[in-house]
Amino acid sequence: MRLSDNFTLSELTKSQTAERCGIDNTPDKEHIVNLQQLCDNVLQPVRDYFKKPVVISSGYRSPELSIKIGSSSRSQHCKGEAADIEIPGISNQELADFINDNLSYDQVILEFHTPEEINSGWVHVSYVGSNNRKEYLIAEKDESGKVRYSKCR
Repeated sequence: MRLSDNFTLSELTKSQTAERCGIDNTPDKEHIVNLQQLCDNVLQPVRDYFKKPVVISSGYRSPELSIKIGSSSRSQHCKGEAADIEIPGISNQELADFINDNLSYDQVILEFHTPEEINSGWVHVSYVGSNNRKEYLIAEKDESGKVRYSKCR
């Protein structure tokens, strides 16, 4: 099923962990609507602007899958509202900045990015519709290994 010109449902639900562990990662109709809005309002505009494929490392996650990978069943991924993305050859900082400066979104998190390494980390982006917070964060590990979030800009 095509969600936009360049994105399909299968690429936004693919999970090696789900396949390996026999976890059903099939979204319901509401989740698919949310994924379509994410594609229409964020992912496709990113693809159109950079004119390069956007790699989805994680899109929709069932609650069971989310817990299995160490995340929360309350994650926006479980609602079909979020994706973790990269564009090979484009700095994740540039990608996150573009989304922040040009698109409507709920959250952009520049996760574990090292400025000296162009594609280190990834960009988490979410879209919830009319109640988008436009929250731009950076995720880093502190000296004890705990993940810390701070506002970007």
